[in-house]
Amino acid sequence: MNKAGAPRIVLTSGLIAGVTDLTGAIVSSLPRGVTPFRILQAVASGWLGMRSYQLGYSSAALGLLSHFMIALGAATVFYLASRKLTFLIERPLISGILYGIAAYWFMQLVVLPLSAYPHKTLSSWSSIVIGNVVHMICVGTPIALITHKLSRTRPS
Repeated sequence: MNKAGAPRIVLTSGLIAGVTDLTGAIVSSLPRGVTPFRILQAVASGWLGMRSYQLGYSSAALGLLSHFMIALGAATVFYLASRKLTFLIERPLISGILYGIAAYWFMQLVVLPLSAYPHKTLSSWSSIVIGNVVHMICVGTPIALITHKLSRTRPS
């Protein structure tokens, strides 16, 4: 019997969560007329502040890289926690939903306030609900389900 190694689990779950989260952000922003390019610049504004919106493709590329680094960080934290808290793997759907909520609030209450992000966060109930739903479905759940699947033993 063998298990997938930590790097494979973290890379797979982090990359998939990064893609699904970015897709969720794009879809939920379309009604407001926000382009994918602008979303990536907004991510980079955590490093660069308002200057991000004047730097074109270079800030969008920084935003894309930062976005995936954050997703990989979230996957790493979940993976490490799941080694000690086995219920995270035993109940991946509920733990993924809860982890998505935790990731949303960690971003809102810790990461964004410590960054140069120039926009008001937690501006409306609808943005809070949409943000939580996107993080539950697009971040926490993929990370938990993939960690669950790849952590299970199987014949070699």
